[in-house]
Order: sequence, then C-alpha cells, then structure tokens
Amino acid sequence: MSDSDAAGRRDLVDPVDPWTSEQVITYADETTGLRAVIAIDDTTLGPGFGGVRWRPYPSTAAAIREAQRLARAMTFKHALAELPYGGAKSVIMADGVTRDEPARRALFEAFGDAVARTHGLYIPGVDMGTTLADMDVIRSRGARVYCADADPSPWTARGAYVAMRAGVQRAYDVPTLAGLTVAVQGAGNVGGELARLAARDGARVLVADVDAERAASVAAECGGEVVDVAEVVTCECDVLAPSAVARVVTMDVVPRLRCRVIAGAANDILDEPSCEQALSERGITFVPDFVANAGGVIHEHARAQGWDDARLTAAVDAIGPRVTDLLEQAGDGSAVEAALSRGRARLAAARR
Repeated sequence: MSDSDAAGRRDLVDPVDPWTSEQVITYADETTGLRAVIAIDDTTLGPGFGGVRWRPYPSTAAAIREAQRLARAMTFKHALAELPYGGAKSVIMADGVTRDEPARRALFEAFGDAVARTHGLYIPGVDMGTTLADMDVIRSRGARVYCADADPSPWTARGAYVAMRAGVQRAYDVPTLAGLTVAVQGAGNVGGELARLAARDGARVLVADVDAERAASVAAECGGEVVDVAEVVTCECDVLAPSAVARVVTMDVVPRLRCRVIAGAANDILDEPSCEQALSERGITFVPDFVANAGGVIHEHARAQGWDDARLTAAVDAIGPRVTDLLEQAGDGSAVEAALSRGRARLAAARR
C-alpha cells in the first residue's frame, strides 16, 4: 500500500467494512451468551485504547460498524491529545444477555479472555453500560486494563465543559455559560457531572435521560428542568450537549435544531460527515466530539504515568484552547476536518 493510499484509508470517518481497520475481532461464547466485537483501528502511536460498550444492537453489522466508527474516533482523539495510544473500541451485544450477578461476572470473564488474546494490543476501559467492577473482572483474566481503579467520568465531563465554553466563546463571544440554556442528553456519570459544571457556571440546565429518576435527580441538583428524551435534541436551547448514545445529529434532525452550539461528551455525535456542513449552513457551531471528550483518556494516561492533580488538570483544561484553535483554523469551514488534519499530521510524523 502506498503512503497516499494509507492516508486515504485513515481519512475515513465512517468506515463501512472491516478492511478500514487494522483488526476487527468477533468473539462468541456459547456458555455465557457473549457476542462481542473488538475493533483496533490504528496502532501507529501505541496500543489501541478504548472503552467497552454494552448495549443492544439491531444486527451484528450494526455492532461492527459502531465499533469501527468509535475506534476511528479514538485514533484521532489520542492523536489530538498527544497521547501514546492508538484507536480501538469494543462492543458487547446485550440482546438476550442477563445483567444479573453472577452471570454478569461470567460474561466479562469470557470477554476478558478475548481481550487477553490480543496480548496488550487492545486496552479496554469503561464506556456505556460497563463499570469499574467489569474492568476489574477483565483484568483478572490477564488482560491489561484501564479504568479499573478510578472513575474517569469527572475528567471526561471537565474536558467537555471547557470545550463547551470554547464553542460558546466562538458562537456568542462570551467567556462563560452564564445566562445560557444548556440541554444535556444523558444524565449518567459523565452527563450528570457536565450538567453540574454548566450550572455552576451560571447556565440554566435542561436534563434528559432514559432513566427518569436519574434525570430528575440531576435536574434538582442543578436547579434545572427535566426534558423528555424524545424532545431534548430539538428543544429550544443555546447549547446542545449530547452525552449518551452516538449519532444523535442526523440530516433529518439538523433542520429542527434550535441551538447555536453543539458540544457534548458523547462519542460519534454526527450521523454522517455531511451533517457538519448542514449545521454550518444553519449557523450552528459544532465542537468535534473526539476533541471535546478526551478528558477521560488523559486521566487514564496521567494515572499510568503518576501525574499529580495539578498536571492532570492542566492537561484536561488544555482541551479548551485546543478547541478554540481548531474553530479559528476552520473559520467558516469544517472544524472536524481541521482536527482530522492535525491528527493525520501526527500519525504521518510517527510513521516517518
């Protein structure tokens, strides 16, 4: 493969076949009912690091596609954050699988065996549907694991918050969120903390979550309001912060948006690359998700390297100026492409 062909392969942000990744591993265990996919996108900068997502999928193809898309985002997330990791992601298909103990432990033991067989080429961490305890089970099977001893969620939220501030500065020319309305989709560990940070900065917070009690709890804590999950993406707000499932901004949704900034903690927010151009035409600033949500991976690297809290905080807060630079570089063009261009440059330098 020529250098230009390799670059073209890595430029894809929406891989649709397994040949766009270094490895796509499918794993099934009849005893536990486990069906999982591990996608290792690019190990130029180091072993592939990315979370384990456990949720239902409509098909095996959908699970593989999401694993590849998220793994590709991790490649560029690490490159932009200047971390020594490649991009990877895994998904476990939750259909028909009980989450009760001890069945849960058995499932993650089987998955841990699959991860161990990558011999450190894939490093898992927590993601949607998985916990620190699950990571500890995976580690017990001999796999290298991050996120088993400390929750990275507050740092993911902090990075998304400073990225949101940068997006607001670009769109509204104001330094804080004071007086603005922020709609947070997803009130889990990351989304809940992001809502709290926005509220402390003076924002009016709207909260939506599939768990109504959790949404109500976070909203009450923030002095905010609960919004129905079916309405949050298109509700009237200044900032939309998707912090749960992927691909919430589709071409069908774009015309109905009533925000001026999209900056959240979720992965893979745009359904397809053309959505960003459609957002731009409507005057909506999009903060690239793989830049905004890098706080968690920075936290894990900091723990591995023994950084103190001051150094970790400075590294996560640097996401804000990085977003500002990218938005300025993009101008009226694509911030995603500006970010990808920087990531490609780092990957190319590492290959040389």
